[in-house]
Amino acid sequence: MAIRSFLAFELPPGIKDMVTRVSEEVMMSSLNVRWVKVDNIHLTVVFMGNIRSEDIPEMEEAIEEVCSGFSPFEISLKGFGVFPSVQRPRVLWLGLDGDLERMASLRDGLQEMLRPFGIKEEKRMFKPHLTLGRFRTPGKRAPGLEDIIARYRGLESPICMTSELVLFKSELKPGGAEYTILKSWPLLKA
Repeated sequence: MAIRSFLAFELPPGIKDMVTRVSEEVMMSSLNVRWVKVDNIHLTVVFMGNIRSEDIPEMEEAIEEVCSGFSPFEISLKGFGVFPSVQRPRVLWLGLDGDLERMASLRDGLQEMLRPFGIKEEKRMFKPHLTLGRFRTPGKRAPGLEDIIARYRGLESPICMTSELVLFKSELKPGGAEYTILKSWPLLKA
């Protein structure tokens, strides 16, 4: 049986509170966006797509091996924007700062260990972000978008620690994606 899944960090409370506030404020705009529920916003490290349930025990061992080489990460919110551009917006996001180079090493190590399970390797540079929403008519200029970006461009949060990588199962439902935690690994390296 195939399970749609991804590896991510849940948001630390200090960051989640700020994401909630910003999300609620931006939702009041006239932007034509499908908003992501704040409880569904995670810091995704590896999107694995469909995996075979029988492969999960072996994957868990590989993931644990990689995680054992990392200590917790410091992260904070930094900035606000859209992909790919203001002229052709598709995704509205909050940026992150902190131990991103170390986190990129974690992602690379995970991808290498998961390759034998058919997990497609992401070749792009690791640019972690938090997706607030996706434009319903992607690629069309959105009135008021530049003002919103200007308002939150300098957004920053306190530094928080994230110390547990989570394997999520993702089920696409009519009301949006539903995520279930399958397993988690603490980052314990001293």
